[in-house]
Amino acid sequence: MTSSSVSPIEYLNAAIESYNPFNRPAAVKQQDVWGKGFPDIETLNAHASDAVFQAIKQVSSSPSKVTSIAITADLGVGKTHLISRIRHRLKDKGGAFFVYASASKFGELNRIQYQFLQTLGASLSEVGSEGVKQWQELAAAMLNQIAEQPLPLKEVIENFPSVLEEYGMDHLTQEVCQNKPHISDPDVVRAILWTLSKVYAPYAIKWLSGNDISEAKAAELELPNVDKEDREANAFDTVLQILSLISDYKALIVCFDELEGVNFNEGGYTKAQVVAELVKNLFDSLNLDSDSRGVVLLTVMIPDTWQLKIKILPGGMPYRVSAATREPIELKHMDGDSIVELVTLWLREFYESRNLVPHNPVYPFKENKLRELAREKPTVRKVLQWCAGHFEVTGTSTIINSDDSKNQQPHPVEAAFNKELAYIEGSIQTLLENKAKLANALRLGFSTLVGQTIEKVKIAAIEEVKAKASDKGYIDFKIIGKENNKTVKIGVAVLQQSNARSVLAGLNRLIEYNKFDLTRGCLVRSKEISDKTQAQQCLSKLLSPNLGGEWVLLKVEAIKPLLAILFVYEAREDYEVSEEQIFDFIAQNNLAGENYLIQEIMSDPSGQIPVGLVDEDSAA
Repeated sequence: MTSSSVSPIEYLNAAIESYNPFNRPAAVKQQDVWGKGFPDIETLNAHASDAVFQAIKQVSSSPSKVTSIAITADLGVGKTHLISRIRHRLKDKGGAFFVYASASKFGELNRIQYQFLQTLGASLSEVGSEGVKQWQELAAAMLNQIAEQPLPLKEVIENFPSVLEEYGMDHLTQEVCQNKPHISDPDVVRAILWTLSKVYAPYAIKWLSGNDISEAKAAELELPNVDKEDREANAFDTVLQILSLISDYKALIVCFDELEGVNFNEGGYTKAQVVAELVKNLFDSLNLDSDSRGVVLLTVMIPDTWQLKIKILPGGMPYRVSAATREPIELKHMDGDSIVELVTLWLREFYESRNLVPHNPVYPFKENKLRELAREKPTVRKVLQWCAGHFEVTGTSTIINSDDSKNQQPHPVEAAFNKELAYIEGSIQTLLENKAKLANALRLGFSTLVGQTIEKVKIAAIEEVKAKASDKGYIDFKIIGKENNKTVKIGVAVLQQSNARSVLAGLNRLIEYNKFDLTRGCLVRSKEISDKTQAQQCLSKLLSPNLGGEWVLLKVEAIKPLLAILFVYEAREDYEVSEEQIFDFIAQNNLAGENYLIQEIMSDPSGQIPVGLVDEDSAA
């Protein structure tokens, strides 16, 4: 760099005063794993990522085809950042399929295997190293194996319609299965091959992810449309077959993250322990061929989770979670060199995007000051937060304690909310199939309104619906309130299933007012209910003057902010915001009280089927 290439100091200062690149949530989340992510110092904790890549090589070439690694570090040290590094390197250089399972998205611990199947389906829908969805990469590899002349992946996808027309799906499925004696369910193979079809891929992926599809689409794809109970019972077998198929062609790494949480399953086990049992079951149950490319199971957690939750488990479970190294690999805090390198990386991106060249790569910071931070053994998150608070031109900072100045400060929850909202924009179609998340988002919104009057009903409490095992999971929660001195008990059921039997099962419960102590039932759904199904009879009862129930259209734009604030709430420790701050943000922005869905649920029932419903069978 010559002196003439350095940008004038005034230009640098103007850029600094106009935008703070560090003023965003420092927590690395799921969207950073799949998306662009944060700038990465590859030398920081390279011992851990190197161990993971070495494990991928070992399972590909050694007789032992399944291994596991556990990594521990305090909050903010870089666990998810390390996973993001692994994902981005594999995407750039290939070598393995990648699955990311954030346990924060496991809302129902008693259904962990089914929820993992959904997570697996979502991960394989992400673009891999070949520039297409990982599902499609797998399907193309399966077809190439039975082809007389293997073709480049893009050509396999382009030629699929003509191949399908010439041979038919039954023949293609049979040919693939003949080479896969370890695959017991040809429907899994059939569905994977359908992911090569532009028209049918979305439905095939829904089916593979454990979500139901309409009877019409199931018939077109020749896939069984089993009921909820059978789907959940078969989830683990489906997972094993998908993982086994992947490993026939490429190594696979499955990363479990965000194990911490206070919720328990019915057996009294914590989220971390439930995930550990899932890892153990995968480790023990994956029976891979000798020529398989292998599977690596990676689990990251804080040290206390390992010591107090995992290590105490019986049955060799700790070994199954950390088979490659026995004890977890520990991540290190930042030293002076890594702090300077981190800040340099962030500022390089900042200056280059503005066509600026600083005289000092860490300007406006001083390198000696950055190195001093190392004395406190800071986490990556703490360093970035320090930079956010000190990113200013020397001598220009002024402290004003006026109310006007305080009002100009962004709410502490705002950046986290915007980050989650951006993630939701790209994943809303998947989230619209997640009953638990949709219901929890509504429940959180209503919980902030207790004591307030919405649509003439004063909300007194939000309660769980008491039900025996066979009735659980259909009605999501109950709103207790007062309207004209009369007690109101509204049962809310989010029913986004496509399968008519699943919808019927939910509606059957929703009209049982006496059984579940309701005065009104409210269906929340975005999809049509076919006139030809028994569910229509239950729907007519629900909407009749006798029951006075309601069907509220699940509008995408209305659920997005509720999902975003739910995700912030679930990750509040990572975002370093409190429950009180989150509720304050909801109130300040009227996220709940003025939300269309919440207002419609509380309003007088119209008894009408809403306009704007999605007709799933109109496509294709």
